[in-house]
Amino acid sequence: MLASNSNNSFHDTATTITPPVLLGNREGGEDTQQQQQERHESWWKEAKRQLLFSLPMILTNLFYNLITLVSVMLAGHLGNLQLAGSTLANSWFSGTGVSLMVGLSGTLETLCGQGFGAKEYQMLGIYLQSSCIISLVFSIIISMIWFYTQHILVLLHQSQDIAKTAALYLKFLFPGLFAYGFLQNILRFLQTQSVVTPLAILSAIPLLIHIGIAYALVEKTGLGFVGAPISASISLWIAIVLLALYVMFGKKFKLTWKGFSTQSFHYVLPSLKLALPSAAMVCLEYWAFEVLIFLAGLMPDSEITTSLMAICANTEFIASMITYGLSAAASTRVSNELGAGHPNRANRAMRVTLTLSVLLGLCFVLTLVTGHNIWIQMFSSNSKIREEFASITPLLAIAILLDAVQGVLSGVIRGCGRQHLAAYVNLATLYLIGLPISCLLGFKTNLQVKGLWIGLICGLVCQTGALLFFTWHANWSNLHLPLDTDRHRDQPIIV
Repeated sequence: MLASNSNNSFHDTATTITPPVLLGNREGGEDTQQQQQERHESWWKEAKRQLLFSLPMILTNLFYNLITLVSVMLAGHLGNLQLAGSTLANSWFSGTGVSLMVGLSGTLETLCGQGFGAKEYQMLGIYLQSSCIISLVFSIIISMIWFYTQHILVLLHQSQDIAKTAALYLKFLFPGLFAYGFLQNILRFLQTQSVVTPLAILSAIPLLIHIGIAYALVEKTGLGFVGAPISASISLWIAIVLLALYVMFGKKFKLTWKGFSTQSFHYVLPSLKLALPSAAMVCLEYWAFEVLIFLAGLMPDSEITTSLMAICANTEFIASMITYGLSAAASTRVSNELGAGHPNRANRAMRVTLTLSVLLGLCFVLTLVTGHNIWIQMFSSNSKIREEFASITPLLAIAILLDAVQGVLSGVIRGCGRQHLAAYVNLATLYLIGLPISCLLGFKTNLQVKGLWIGLICGLVCQTGALLFFTWHANWSNLHLPLDTDRHRDQPIIV
């Protein structure tokens, strides 16, 4: 039985955990002290389990992202034009493809997470298939837009040669877009069942294969530049095959995967109601950083300002990859407990994860503040960039700490199925508060890049504060979603 599988120990044992809140005891001071000690021990046990859950998710996310990055690195060694084109193409792929597919798959963090907690195991496979249908449709739409990439980039004031090179790169990367959409859905399907350790292994295998394929296609064949995106597409499909075989033939998924079913089409529209706001909340946040980089390019000495803003954005992205594991843990724990009908335990799990995110964010910030001179050397040897980065490091540290907290809160929001709320918050705080302040301080004062970053911090403060307010004061008893578990039982299964 799936419910008794060892992979579910994360869910089963964590439901008995209580954080170290000091409560009175009717039987005397000695018992009270013992209760306090037990709660402290339980809190640390919950924290340990969440950290052990987070680490494989961090590695999994890192390995899959490295697949496209390795291709860009190999393409960049062919020349400056190839470097600029592949970098721009990868940024376009991330902005229009990755962020959208990650957002669309967020619906499974709610549906599969709460369904697993409610022990409606057979529904997880139905939800997975409906979400894959949604990803397929949007992948087709995005790939059609990609055919006009060159014209779009030229309209955005990119050089003709670089735009043409980026468009060529994307032409051979679009099969990987379809694979990436399916990949994110399967990851959420497994994540919500607390099956995370195998993911780190199954993500490392295609990465290692990709390094060999990419090197062979770029350096040892006549494909050259186009060999880089072709290898990325091949490796992403290899990753899909590995995960699909693991789900279809793994004994632990006998209850959650019953084969392909026509019933999944009935859940496309209900899933879409969660998928669209989930995609909006992810894309709005990602695009805000892209807008800042674009604004930096409009400043005097744009080569320096753009490079500096890009380095800061990449540093923020790396930090968010580390806290991503805790966000996944928060989403899984909260959705599982809400599905099981334990709103108080979901609330407690959120508080534990939030504490861990602050501690982890502080560790990253301290490392950055003390080692920023070493860190910047990995990106640039330009003395002016290094000097400017040193002065902006305190602002970057504040942004990273805020992003660590809001990342966990976003995971909680996904677990609760309130993605539309986060989408509204992101739109209001980042685009109506953060970016206008960035423009004002960046172009109307002498702060320049610092002004852009201060504006972003203002947006992040409002974003984090709003999400924290809504989650802290939410009525947790009403956060679970009603699961339609009756009408699928008599439907045919197509294998």
